[in-house]
Amino acid sequence: MRHAETVTFGGSALDRAHELRGDDAALGAVVAAGQADTLLLWRGKPLVQGDALDRLMRLPMDHPVLAQSDLPPILLGREDGRLIFVHDISGWRPEGLDEDELGRFLDLSEQRHPDLPGEAAFVELRRIMTRLAPRDAELAATARAMTGWHVSHRYCARCGAESAMEREGWQRQCPSCGAVHFPRTDPVVIMLITRGNRVLMGRSHGWPEGMYSLLAGFVEPGETIEAAVRREVDEETGVQVGEVGYLASQPWPFPASLMIGCRGEALSDEITIDPVEIEDALWLTREEIMQAFAGEHPFLAAARKGAIAHFLLRNWLADTLD
Repeated sequence: MRHAETVTFGGSALDRAHELRGDDAALGAVVAAGQADTLLLWRGKPLVQGDALDRLMRLPMDHPVLAQSDLPPILLGREDGRLIFVHDISGWRPEGLDEDELGRFLDLSEQRHPDLPGEAAFVELRRIMTRLAPRDAELAATARAMTGWHVSHRYCARCGAESAMEREGWQRQCPSCGAVHFPRTDPVVIMLITRGNRVLMGRSHGWPEGMYSLLAGFVEPGETIEAAVRREVDEETGVQVGEVGYLASQPWPFPASLMIGCRGEALSDEITIDPVEIEDALWLTREEIMQAFAGEHPFLAAARKGAIAHFLLRNWLADTLD
């Protein structure tokens, strides 16, 4: 796709300042000169500001709230000559915290820290991802994925000892056995499977009523992307797929996936779902998808805005997949 990188979380061309990772002297000099800022996360939620909560808040590296950070700062990159880090204060517990709200499909709660400006709030990234500018979106996605990896990979996978963060967060090393671990990204295929004027859609258990999306699944070890597309569609719906092609990709830090958008031509019509994998699947016409996007379909809700499924479907409707 000519405009593949216009997908949410893509296309900002962030300079990740790779050459500074591990150079403590150079980084220290930049920070001491006041040429660095940091983002702040709480349980994966970025700190944002603005009337529409649509801008990441950048804090100075000496802000008092950073003393509450659960992790050392992670270097995200460089913008406009300034380094950007992220700190994680997930150990802070807001007053009146509703844990149930945090676990909902769409978390609408906002958390405000007493040591931060009143207009600043921690907000679920999926809620605001389409409001963010491309640079803020890429920074937020990277920050969430990296902090999440450090929390979930604290211990060495080889010997079980606690590992240590190195290279400004882009590596962990085990002091016991010497194993080196790098941030994990899991490849996931997501498929625009068509047959004539129709597209194959499915819904997972527990999704909001009427919500359908493109089929998706993890790539298995030793498997090509094309084989993964055919296998996943067959496993979930019994539909056979012929030719497969790549369209676009999207970092999806929930918690750490790379969504690989593909198109595929179905060779069969009949659907036989695996009820363990999905709740339902059906063929839908272009006209029905257009109705859903307009909010006019009798039961079908559009795929989540900002997700690559929505991006691929929108371009399919507009005949701009090439």
